[in-house]
Amino acid sequence: MKERLREIFLETIQELRIDQVMRSAIQCEGGVLKFGQESIDLRQFKKVIVISIGKAAGRMAEEFVSIAAPQRVSGIVVSSVPTTNAPPYFVRYIGGHPYQNKDSFHSAAVVQELVHDLDANHLVIYLLSGGGSAVCERPIDDSISFDDAHAFFQLLVTCGADIVEINTLRKHFSSIKGGRLAVLAHPARQATLYISDVPEGQDSSVASGPTMPDPSTIEDCYRIAKERDLMDRLPAPIRRMFDEHAISETPKPGDERFETSSYHCLLSNGAAVAAVQRRAEQAGWQVEVDLSVDDLPVADAADRLLARLEKLRAGDPSRPAAVITGGELSCPVLGDGQGGRNQAFVLDCVPKIAGRNIAVISAGTDGIDGNSPAAGSIADGQTLARAKQTGMAVEDYYLRSDSYNFFRTLGDALETGPTENNVRDIRLLTAW
Repeated sequence: MKERLREIFLETIQELRIDQVMRSAIQCEGGVLKFGQESIDLRQFKKVIVISIGKAAGRMAEEFVSIAAPQRVSGIVVSSVPTTNAPPYFVRYIGGHPYQNKDSFHSAAVVQELVHDLDANHLVIYLLSGGGSAVCERPIDDSISFDDAHAFFQLLVTCGADIVEINTLRKHFSSIKGGRLAVLAHPARQATLYISDVPEGQDSSVASGPTMPDPSTIEDCYRIAKERDLMDRLPAPIRRMFDEHAISETPKPGDERFETSSYHCLLSNGAAVAAVQRRAEQAGWQVEVDLSVDDLPVADAADRLLARLEKLRAGDPSRPAAVITGGELSCPVLGDGQGGRNQAFVLDCVPKIAGRNIAVISAGTDGIDGNSPAAGSIADGQTLARAKQTGMAVEDYYLRSDSYNFFRTLGDALETGPTENNVRDIRLLTAW
């Protein structure tokens, strides 16, 4: 069963490939770009600029240029992985993820320069994907140094906040996020094509929303900082902005500077969940999708999903049962080991499924889980016994946040390498 779950994940990743998704969603005929219900005649503009930011930036830029051919476009690619496939007439940067590096700062300055002083005769195409919050970033205030910004992002990522909360704070301390990049490019015609790595209905959080009006507020920043106990841990310049009520508000829905902008989602976590569901049903399993665990702590999510699986299995013992979910879980970093929320989830399941005919997989569609080289991991009812035979204790690895080395030792870490895509996580639990 573990091998079958591995196959389902790898097949799903192949189905979500950027080239297939973009060529299905975007067409260009006679110089007219078409996506969704929208058409844009590229020939009407004196220049077309493409700004591609995120983990999928290189692949998205390459496919867009190919689709738009023979119309010539130029621009910038900022990704967290080496972008060997960036097309001609594009500059390339490798930004940091999940924390900024120096190229993150430099690329943001270049992006700002690219869209500065545009007019209605210019078209800007933004290609956004997960990871864009860190790979291309510049603080809103010069008093915030690189080290301050790096420490701020590190605090946010490890404090247990969900992605919407994290990006609410990122937006308000960024010079290009929370719609500020689109405002800078106004009055140019702007279109954003994006791959969503955030909860459904929270699309302005993709890459911290550089091109979309921001519904979050300064008051949300204060609330999140208080609820997550961040105030005393913030870097000094950022803490000072809180204390002095000097945080600048982001542009909001209804702002006329967004009137020439449009947005189209190419892919989201829902497509990944549907792909897994289809394969599970083809295997003849009874299947339920449970999306209620998004942003829950890993232990609570494991308890809820395993209870749901047990109930489903009891209702029809004649065939395997499967519970599928997507999204992301809350997983504060407790130690200095290697791992991420997916492997932490599976590790939490290990003692709970011990000796039972249950298998669990949890993995990130980007191929990277936390600070580890794995996408996720797999376990079944025999995992705990195998771990004990090697002298490994689940609790020790959990407290060290070292789930990767636990599963690597057992041969159950799922290592795919970066997929150049990110539509959040996939979890599949089966009982037979």
